[in-house]
Amino acid sequence: QVHLAESGGGLVQPGGSLTLSCAASGFTVSINSMSWYRQAPGKERELVASISSIGSSTNYAASVKGRFAISRDNAKNTVYLQMNSLKPEDTAMYYCYVFVYYRNYWGQGTQVTVSS
Repeated sequence: QVHLAESGGGLVQPGGSLTLSCAASGFTVSINSMSWYRQAPGKERELVASISSIGSSTNYAASVKGRFAISRDNAKNTVYLQMNSLKPEDTAMYYCYVFVYYRNYWGQGTQVTVSS
């Protein structure tokens, strides 16, 4: 059974940093493309970052490029999102996502709030 569990969200001041974790079970992250999405109140869910299965190439939304970094630890079957220089507009619920076994899977989300 596929399961994604995000953690690491919280309240942080502008300019601060957070690292989100997505612990996966039921499949192997090293051979699947993984992504982080976010959704702010009243807005559509948007792709933040993704990491490919082969070669581990990464892709970022223009709004986070240079500030966020996606990575994975194959031994822990976990994907991370390192977020630096956080801005109030980064406030959102962050979700881990994978398409595996011909289905879409989402985690329950972790809230990130950037405020002074």
